[in-house]
Amino acid sequence: MKSRRNDLVNSKRKRSASDREMSSGESHTTPEGETGVRDTLTRRKFFATVGAITGGIAIGIPPIGAKAVELAAPEEKSAGNLHPVELMINGKRHTLSLDPRVTLLDALRDKLDLTGTKKGCDRGECGACTVLVNGHRILSCLSLAIAHGGDEITTVEGLAKDGELHPLQAAFIEYDGFQCGYCTPGQLCSAVALMSEAKKGDASSMTKDLGAVGPVDLTPDEIRERMSGNICRCGAYPGILRAVQSTYRKV
Repeated sequence: MKSRRNDLVNSKRKRSASDREMSSGESHTTPEGETGVRDTLTRRKFFATVGAITGGIAIGIPPIGAKAVELAAPEEKSAGNLHPVELMINGKRHTLSLDPRVTLLDALRDKLDLTGTKKGCDRGECGACTVLVNGHRILSCLSLAIAHGGDEITTVEGLAKDGELHPLQAAFIEYDGFQCGYCTPGQLCSAVALMSEAKKGDASSMTKDLGAVGPVDLTPDEIRERMSGNICRCGAYPGILRAVQSTYRKV
């Protein structure tokens, strides 16, 4: 009886030692006499792994392989959504294949390399992306390229003629109407349209005589109001004002 009790105690001790080896990952001797390391995967780790895999499948996450293929060929995926667009820019016709969601700003910069037009806020607040469409100033970051097929578009690159600067460009240089120059293309396009509007007699909120016929007198207040949509973070407003006022008197 005593011998049997000792056998049971020794058996329990062996099982306890074996359990400690499994939990610590210590080496042990296999039945074949080879030394190895037991797998340390616990029940908690097992269920966590299985849960992550099944949970991902349940919410629709594609397998890694399928995702890699999708990312590797983005052009194929969007190729069927391209539409032909003809744009007349600075007197030249350009035929492009564009996604309908592409803005005029991105088409100018990314597709035609006309990088004079700047991307500032990209939400219509700073005016850096201003271009002329049929003589009117628009914010190209808020306008879809596909909407301007057949329109006459003028960017800052198209203001100069036959190698000579536009009078307003020359005035910006003369009166130091720029510093970093980032907002300058939008300021120039906006001011060119502004002078055309004033020549036609278009009024602003600062125009005193709304019944007057003929060109509007561009006072400093008139220019500030009409250029309020174009922001200069360098603070070159005094130079811009003098450049616009000086040019308006000459043209």
